[in-house]
Amino acid sequence: MKLQDTLLNSEQELDISKKVKIYLCGVTVYDESHIGHARTIIVFDVLRKYLESKNVEIEFIQNFTDVDDKIINRANSENTTAEEISTKYIENYFKDFDGLNVKRATNYPKATEHIEDIVKFIEKLIEKQIAYTTKNGVYFAVSKFSEYGKLSKKKIDELQSGARIEVDEAKKDPLDFAMWKFSDKEPVWDSPWGKGRPGWHIECSAMSIKYLGENFDIHGGGRDLIFPHHENEIAQSESCTGTQFAKIWMHVGMVTINGEKMSKSLGNIKSIKHVLENWGPNIIRLFCLSGHYSKPIDYSEELLKENLTKWRQIETCYYELIHANSENSEKINSVIEKIGTDFDNALNDDLNTHLALSAFFQLVKETNRLAAEERLGREDAQIIKKEFGRMLEILGLQIPEMTEIEKQEIDDLISSREQFRKEKRFGDADKIRDKLNEMNIELIDHKGKTIWVKKECIKAENK
Repeated sequence: MKLQDTLLNSEQELDISKKVKIYLCGVTVYDESHIGHARTIIVFDVLRKYLESKNVEIEFIQNFTDVDDKIINRANSENTTAEEISTKYIENYFKDFDGLNVKRATNYPKATEHIEDIVKFIEKLIEKQIAYTTKNGVYFAVSKFSEYGKLSKKKIDELQSGARIEVDEAKKDPLDFAMWKFSDKEPVWDSPWGKGRPGWHIECSAMSIKYLGENFDIHGGGRDLIFPHHENEIAQSESCTGTQFAKIWMHVGMVTINGEKMSKSLGNIKSIKHVLENWGPNIIRLFCLSGHYSKPIDYSEELLKENLTKWRQIETCYYELIHANSENSEKINSVIEKIGTDFDNALNDDLNTHLALSAFFQLVKETNRLAAEERLGREDAQIIKKEFGRMLEILGLQIPEMTEIEKQEIDDLISSREQFRKEKRFGDADKIRDKLNEMNIELIDHKGKTIWVKKECIKAENK
């Protein structure tokens, strides 16, 4: 498998002959997660599910930034504690991402639970004279790391000339960044230098190295984290360990709204809770995977409606497969095998979910075409169903499950309708169709039989 590495600006081979260790920068828990967070996490969820489908062992770490100025400011404005704010939004995070069918990480370390690790990390950099103490905190000396700027492709002299004069005049260089901020306002912790709390960048360095070691396979996040967050992580981590930090740096493009950046000032942020309630998990996942992960993607109602149409085709495919019972055989093994290979090749080539979805929809269209032409036999359906299920699993799409009692009730209603139609009692037959419509059941009449499709209820569809 090859993945685009932001650091080397080229595709790099991912070694899948051993356990793959991934660190994904998680959310700062001061507010609801939004569609931008969803895209990054869904992309990494597909990467993980694909590798696991190939029996690759994955260790997946995703942190929570649960101490930060934004959290403290939110707590102050709501007259509560930072801990209560972070606890609330961590709980909401899991509701959102469980709802999006995202597999939970191996571990979700929190910054507040790793203060000791962070302090030890900073101590090493002070010993190496790469970090220094001022009256306001402990800072990393950017000038001591000659490769600073290698991830973002920014040059130190250009950054210095463009740097704004910071409030902290005690810093040796405007580019130097805080690793420990002195404070006497809660939340604070003791350190050898004085009471305070950690800076943002040091948290991820300390936690990723603790759980995955000094040199792990993939470090990821949104493209907005390249500078300064990931640049600073590299500087402090490689200065501390003396070795390469992550082998591959993988960054996901931003989600814009009608061509504009999401921002609170524009009031255009779409929370996951909102989009889930209106569109459901499958439409959101199809949207997030519809373009190449490294490029920006624009959120619009039109795009979501397009993905809803595609989802209806997927549902029809699934129910055509489970209702197929004829003896027809089209000997489709080679066709399905080629589609499966195209799907895998797309994901092996820098996780190209756009092309992988094209292969998946080819499978869906081929199935629906055979069914419409009354040529979908039981044997072929079994072959297709296996590949269809594998792709659904990797893409994280889920057909809502039904109980056997629900299925039997629908079958009985359809039998009654067919009997009424034979008896030319069309009014009674129409009443049953209306009842089935209320249950979100769509009927597809085939020669000699009628099959049913249970459509997922999408709130936005009826607006």
